[in-house]
Amino acid sequence: MEEKLFTISQAAEYIGVSLNTLRRWDESGKLIAIKKGGGTHRYYREKDLEIFTSDLMKFASEWIQDSVEFPGIFYCPTSSIFNARLVKMQNTLMQKPGFEKLYSLIVLIAGEIGDNSFAHNLGKWPDTPGIFFGYDLDKNIIVLADRGLGVLETLRRVRPKLSNHVAAVEVAFTEFISGRAPEKRGNGLKTVREVVIEYPIDLFFTSGDAEVRIKNPDKVFRVTRGQRIVRGCLAKIEF
Repeated sequence: MEEKLFTISQAAEYIGVSLNTLRRWDESGKLIAIKKGGGTHRYYREKDLEIFTSDLMKFASEWIQDSVEFPGIFYCPTSSIFNARLVKMQNTLMQKPGFEKLYSLIVLIAGEIGDNSFAHNLGKWPDTPGIFFGYDLDKNIIVLADRGLGVLETLRRVRPKLSNHVAAVEVAFTEFISGRAPEKRGNGLKTVREVVIEYPIDLFFTSGDAEVRIKNPDKVFRVTRGQRIVRGCLAKIEF
């Protein structure tokens, strides 16, 4: 079977960047194009594009940190689009052997983190509204990110005395502070913490310089100070 090739325009649309960005990446060696028959037109192998976008954590991190153009295939500009993609992920997880009892909790966690981004930044996005939502169910990983205000600035609206990111993230994960209805889906990151600790799900979450790692076998919740400042929020769910 002949290998599928994308034109530079098709590749740019697939990844969600401009033609000039792809040209720069080709010249720098970040994402190398091929040229057929000694011509000048750039083409991209489908497998190369899939591999390039498979490192979800790196892709999301670069977007929120370095202001790279939005990774279109993972972009959820509105909560309705996010929830539609969440349902699609749920339907796929339901068919995954061994996840009959766990899939609903995985969807709950991803949904809560994504909903928080939209609810807490509504009308106040610093630049790009919406979230990054990518998943690889073969590798059992989900990544979410936003370029929003971050946990500290969000909570300062109701807790003005919060002085740093670590304190703010600890409050977000341990106290009920949401203005939404007190149902299981809507209790914010507190629900995320409770579910992750109880079930075979790992979580990494960061906002500002605060980091949360809840990972087997040590299912202990703690907030530590990281090495860098992360704008908005970035989360990785593994199961």
